[in-house]
Amino acid sequence: MDNRPSPMKLLTASGLGLLFDSMDVGLLSFVIAALFVVWHITPQDAGLLGSLTTLGMAVGAAFAGMFADRIGRKKAFLFTLVLYSIASGLSAIAMSIGFLFLMRFLTGLGLGGELPVATTFVLESSPNEVRGKRTVMLESYWAIGSVVAALIGFLIIPTFTWRAAFAITILPAIYTLYLRKTLPETPPFRNLNRKLTFGQNVSRLWARTNRKRTFVLWVVWFAANFAYYGMFLWLPSVMALKGFSLVHSFGYVLIMAIAQLPGYLTAAWLVEKIGRKNTLILFSIVSAVSAVLFGIATNLAGLLVFGLILNYSNLGAWGATYIYSVEQYPVATRATGLGFAMGVGKLGGVLAPYAVGVMVASHSSFTTIFGLFFIVTVIGILVVSTMGKDVPKDVLDVKDSLR
Repeated sequence: MDNRPSPMKLLTASGLGLLFDSMDVGLLSFVIAALFVVWHITPQDAGLLGSLTTLGMAVGAAFAGMFADRIGRKKAFLFTLVLYSIASGLSAIAMSIGFLFLMRFLTGLGLGGELPVATTFVLESSPNEVRGKRTVMLESYWAIGSVVAALIGFLIIPTFTWRAAFAITILPAIYTLYLRKTLPETPPFRNLNRKLTFGQNVSRLWARTNRKRTFVLWVVWFAANFAYYGMFLWLPSVMALKGFSLVHSFGYVLIMAIAQLPGYLTAAWLVEKIGRKNTLILFSIVSAVSAVLFGIATNLAGLLVFGLILNYSNLGAWGATYIYSVEQYPVATRATGLGFAMGVGKLGGVLAPYAVGVMVASHSSFTTIFGLFFIVTVIGILVVSTMGKDVPKDVLDVKDSLR
């Protein structure tokens, strides 16, 4: 008897979790731009807000991955979603930058933990022949969340302030009540003969059969996070610093964000046509080049064109990164491997927003700033193209057991 949930139910239930996560990350960029005006925060404070969020995501991804391999994908998914929504909702009552720092770290714990668990859940609940497409389709909800965040930033924050934006993020806590009753555990996890301990799972990542793929994933995820969080957390502020009003900057970022969903959908099609690795490399190259061109652009037309291409290609690369990564490990170690790759990668997300803040404060040109993102992305491309492999034969079957 097939215990898998229907494809629509599977993607909707897990995808809404990613949508909420993306919405929160996207909202932070608009909140930062607003706090420059209402709290007169410094660029360093703005960078630290982003860095603390991603630091929490780094810790959350690693630990949630281990717990998902130990207690199950469903329980870990629900816990991380509740933690994120409560901490993010409490950010709405922040009266000081210090309290906001703390809430953003706790929010990051939930955000980071939910991502590897949801991805693993969808992969293991899907038939082999469509699991690549479905996993990338899951990540497309991140693009929808980015658009929702841009809409809230454009329509809500200017009128109802940034506190209203954070208050909306309490909704996922209510959503978990529905998920708790309707979302089943994945068949591969249920069928495992035994579960590894936390220590065994971590040590397996650097065993002879896994060490090369672990190294590749850690580099790829670091490069991807450095570029994404460095660019997108600062995007509304960059538009404002280029001379556009706050409201116009939010509107332009909303237009750019719409290109993210087509990027995911294209990647979902390509991963089954040309492979996970080739899709990742292709989108990453376009992302690196468009980042440089966006940094160079000075007029509105150039910023919008290259901003659209950047959103399209960068998020397409993210979709390919998820399916490429989650297929690198067997079931017993899958969530741990993906979680640690995400966690290490988030260190790039910790460094980049603060580094951009420092560079902005020191009056570095945007060409220099976005050139840095180009270099880091190219490093990731070189590593995965020379050392990475598509779906390894030893983990090809999603139903594999402990190895």
